[in-house]
Amino acid sequence: MFRFREIKLETNPIIDKIRKLLALSNSSNEHEAALAASHAQRLLSEHNLAMADIESDIKPDSADRVETSVSKTLPKWVRHLSAGICSAFDCQAIHNPAIGKLTFIGVGADVQIAVYTFTFLERTVRRLCTNYVRHQVSDQTPNRQRELLRQSYYLGAVSTINDTLRAQKQSTPVTSGALVPIKDALIKKTISEMGPIRTVKSRKSYINAHAYNKGRLDGTQVGVNHGIGGSNSAQQITAQSVN
Repeated sequence: MFRFREIKLETNPIIDKIRKLLALSNSSNEHEAALAASHAQRLLSEHNLAMADIESDIKPDSADRVETSVSKTLPKWVRHLSAGICSAFDCQAIHNPAIGKLTFIGVGADVQIAVYTFTFLERTVRRLCTNYVRHQVSDQTPNRQRELLRQSYYLGAVSTINDTLRAQKQSTPVTSGALVPIKDALIKKTISEMGPIRTVKSRKSYINAHAYNKGRLDGTQVGVNHGIGGSNSAQQITAQSVN
């Protein structure tokens, strides 16, 4: 379970709106993740750009850090998800495998909303994958093949979610052009103050094409009240490498 330490932004009305939006994760509809994240990004964009117009002479002077608890070994799909969210909300994320923490770094409301969205999406994608395995993977499927199907599905679903976030970012940027270099500089300064950062090189992995495409498909249906169906038979492995 992901937990986060809130920075003091409770009086910011945009945070309250995002909290209510992402509370949809507790509903029975398991297909709202990318839609909610897209709305969150749009609200943040509207808020940030409006504040930039009102307070054109006020520039941010620091970046904030928010930590979430994660596994010490971060699955590739979680890394991809965090990277997509960071790109969407103008943040950076640093994983500390020694203590199992993922630190999001951003300016103003960006970082807290990024963490809310990450927590929401991570939980929802796991639910989608659980349903996929329940309906389309046989109890007789060997554990190794079952894990391949799970990870392939995860990567497919996150790929579509990141596509949605990327498209939303292009249509409504979170940060106005003038503030982009300022925010980038503040984030880099905060990262440098954290000390040496270990860079992990992503290894190639093998995916099951059917499971990956099913994840992609379910990702496109996010926001539509449509359950996951399918047979209970195991899927034949069609492996291909991905970075």
